[in-house]
Amino acid sequence: QVQLVESGGGLVQPGGSLRLSCAASGFTFSNEAMRWWRQAPGNEREFVATITNTRNITNYADSVKGRFTISRDNSKKTVYLQMNSLKTEDTAVYYCNVNLWTGTGPNDYWGQGTQVTVSS
Repeated sequence: QVQLVESGGGLVQPGGSLRLSCAASGFTFSNEAMRWWRQAPGNEREFVATITNTRNITNYADSVKGRFTISRDNSKKTVYLQMNSLKTEDTAVYYCNVNLWTGTGPNDYWGQGTQVTVSS
C-alpha cells in the first residue's frame, strides 16, 4: 500500500534551517508529482511546495518563496524540503502528499507529518 514517511522536523531558532525528508513506497515514485503541505494549530492545511515528476518543475506558496526549496531523488524514492531563514510563522506540522489515480478516481495520500517549531 501507499506509504509516505516524513522525517527531519524539530526545534530551530528563527533564521535557522531544517531539511525535511519524505520516503515513499507503494507506487511508482518517478511517475508522480509530489507536494508538501503544512498545518499550524487552529489553521487549515495549506500548500507549501510541489515538484513535478518530469523536468522537476517546482512551485511554491508566496509565503515560502525564496526561502524553501523542494527537490526529489527518484533513485531513493524521496522528496525533500530544504527550509532556510525560518520564521516563527513557519511553525506547523509538515505533511508530504501525493495524488494517485485509482480505479475509483483520484485519491490523496498523506504521511503522518513531522513537527517543525521555530522559536527562540
